Amino acid sequence: MAKQVQQLERVVIRFAGDSGDGMQLTGDRFTAETASFGNDLSTLPNFPAEIRAPAGTLPGVSSFQLHFADRDIMTPGDAPDVLVAMNPAALKANLKDLPKGALAIVNTDEFTKRNLSKVGWDANPLDDDTLEGWNVRRIPLTTLTVRAVEGTSISKKDAERAKNMYALGLLSWLYNRPTEGTVAFLERKFGKRPEILEANIAAFRAGYNYGETTEDFAVSYEVKPAPMPTGTYRNITGNLALSYGLVAAARRSGLPLFLGAYPITPASDILHELSRHKRFGVTTFQAEDEIAGVGAALGASFGGALGVTSTSGPGVVLKAETIGLAVIQELPLVIVDVQRGGPSTGLPTKTEQADLLLAMFGRNGESPMPVVAPRSPSDCFDAAIEACRIALTFRTPVFLLSDGYLANGSEPWKLPEVSELPDLRVEFATEPNHTDPKGQPVFWPYLRDTETLARPWALPGTPGLEHRLGGIEKAEGSGEISYDPANHDLMVRTRQAKVDGIARFIPELEVDDPADESGETARVLVLGWGSTYGPIGAAVRRARRAGHKVAQAHLRHLNPFPANTGEVLRGYDRVLVPEMNLGQLSMLLRAKYLVDVTPYNQVRGLPFRAVELAEVITGLVEDVEKQAEVENR
Repeated sequence: MAKQVQQLERVVIRFAGDSGDGMQLTGDRFTAETASFGNDLSTLPNFPAEIRAPAGTLPGVSSFQLHFADRDIMTPGDAPDVLVAMNPAALKANLKDLPKGALAIVNTDEFTKRNLSKVGWDANPLDDDTLEGWNVRRIPLTTLTVRAVEGTSISKKDAERAKNMYALGLLSWLYNRPTEGTVAFLERKFGKRPEILEANIAAFRAGYNYGETTEDFAVSYEVKPAPMPTGTYRNITGNLALSYGLVAAARRSGLPLFLGAYPITPASDILHELSRHKRFGVTTFQAEDEIAGVGAALGASFGGALGVTSTSGPGVVLKAETIGLAVIQELPLVIVDVQRGGPSTGLPTKTEQADLLLAMFGRNGESPMPVVAPRSPSDCFDAAIEACRIALTFRTPVFLLSDGYLANGSEPWKLPEVSELPDLRVEFATEPNHTDPKGQPVFWPYLRDTETLARPWALPGTPGLEHRLGGIEKAEGSGEISYDPANHDLMVRTRQAKVDGIARFIPELEVDDPADESGETARVLVLGWGSTYGPIGAAVRRARRAGHKVAQAHLRHLNPFPANTGEVLRGYDRVLVPEMNLGQLSMLLRAKYLVDVTPYNQVRGLPFRAVELAEVITGLVEDVEKQAEVENR
């Protein structure tokens, strides 16, 4: 008799185990099948900072959370509905996040006295009332996996490693996920090792069959595909989308793409991905250090390429002097900062957005630079193109501020039409643009475009366009070395005016402020930047469903701000600014627009939880409404 299938609107699953248990791979495969099924989804990989933490310990726990639904969603979910715990450490590390009544699938084979002692449990929580209130399924995953691969030629140790595929098979049955894609993936991954391939497929299918035949699970669940605009979709991470955006920008500009980078978490995947695309005119240079990486990228820009360097916060510090050189040379350069927890080494695998002030001011002298920030994993594609557009159009280095949450998280991405991407073609200087006192034609490298204030870009070796470049202040127009005080003042102000003027070439800040039937708009605006977009959007939805009028806006351009930003801020009684730092955007808004804002800050190495933000928003709206009532009496 077939088991009952129950319909659900949404599910949050968290796979958790030791860093060697393959939880990231398991999560990736479940995500891929969910994407192919057509659900909307959002993911949150979370892995230890240690290269190899001691097995079975709390610091070594690795997890992967996936939220999928039959409708549009914006976050990986505040808390899991299902926890798959491969050992005691995984259970203990994640139990605090698991709501009472949620499902916990526990690998009982790992709950040995030795493993329990590693996490400070004197008694087995499966045998007492520690897990009372949760829906616990005790399954000997390791034993069942070894039994499933009997008859193959692999060792017992390798057989045990396949337990993640057994768990994936079980969850694939439980939520009616397709299986063909996972089998094809395993065939690609282990095609040259048939014994490993056979064992993994056997474990995967055995887990699926266990769900069908066991009495532990009376029902399976189905989450229908989400309605989405017509198009071709794929699941994509932020780092992958950003890499594709850089390639697309280079192709649309007609320039070769050069990435100079030193490996650093969580930006290294950009280097790895771009190294695969030589056929698109991409050159990747893995430098010996951060300084060499940015120096090579700036040199490539001088030579006529689209120069890019990728890093995280600690690397930005090391690159600062060369970035300043790019500012004074006024050459296009994109600096990708995939932010992580700091300061110093900080939290290498955890997310944060605390490099905003570093991007704004982290150089000596007056060194203004545009700053662009994507809002979601798929938006990293568009943000990368926008950063390249600004760099090429205005001849300036540009900061692109992603973060670890966006970099490693994933969501469905609708592939754009190439014809819809902006035209980024560049015109290099080919002729002299000035005459010397003797009337002879000469090239002035700092004779600017009247609209953009961009200087001409001349390829080295172009006859008649020889010019001097360096780090010492240049004379306006001619570019000769100048120590003249008045000229320095002029050049400093001109470079600042060029960046400020970009505000005329970017969209105004859009506000989502649904008026009620009477036409009355909200009194409270929630303003964010970067990866807070998803949690803010989910929290605003919660507040609106509760009957509160709340407006939302999100900044992509952080320097310069959109031209109407001040007007927007002054249009609301209160402006809430959630950030994963101690209030850096709030500081900038107060300083520039002389308006007060209400910061809400967390630096936990994790994204905001929508339910917490919704409570903060609701409290602020109620305070404003009470104050309005008092004033109207």
